[in-house]
Amino acid sequence: MGLTYFFGRMILAPLARVVYRPRIEGKANVPKSGAVIFASNHLSFIDSIVIPVAAPRPVHFLAKASYFEKPASRWFFTAIGAIPVHRGAGQAALDALDQQRELLDEGSAVALYPEGTRSLDGRLYKGRTGVAFLALQTGAPVVPVGLIGTDKAMPVGAKMPSRTPRVTVRFGAPLDLAHHGPAASGKARRLATDEIMAAIHALSGQELAGAYNEVPAQNPIERIKQVLPHERR
Repeated sequence: MGLTYFFGRMILAPLARVVYRPRIEGKANVPKSGAVIFASNHLSFIDSIVIPVAAPRPVHFLAKASYFEKPASRWFFTAIGAIPVHRGAGQAALDALDQQRELLDEGSAVALYPEGTRSLDGRLYKGRTGVAFLALQTGAPVVPVGLIGTDKAMPVGAKMPSRTPRVTVRFGAPLDLAHHGPAASGKARRLATDEIMAAIHALSGQELAGAYNEVPAQNPIERIKQVLPHERR
């Protein structure tokens, strides 16, 4: 990540903790070294900033490539551990998965959101199986994370986070998902995902939505695909 990242880790993270005073619980649950996946609920844009600030070790996450187009925003996102990715389906999704796998193979920590996108109503949606696939494929433990209050600290449309209310970050005990089976098994991926989401729910206390957080269908074909049973990756 270079000097920009290490500067951000040493300066920006402590400064943010002093200014915003997040409540951080369960830091002892985070492995001090080796590959690890932080799997978190997703309520606000600032979730990807809060987790690296609160975590007791460096954490990387994928961010939209458009955030890196301007020098100032590129410096900021690089400083907090973000890695640019062109989001989307097909090859773009596979490229993102490869980037995450490479980080884990290097013994790094990555943060991911099993819900796929932000919850706009505060409920916890069903998890997609991509995080479990990555964990089962690499053998990396999953640390569930419960974020509380980030949606109120920076709601949709806000340009800057507020200092009130204070945000709570809860790190749960690491999950070893290997007992569910190999990554190639759809059943193993689904069961592992459900275990991850149950742990996140226990930490966040959110109301369960009981459905996937789907992007609104743009045409009849997409609506049919959302209704038909298939694995959400």
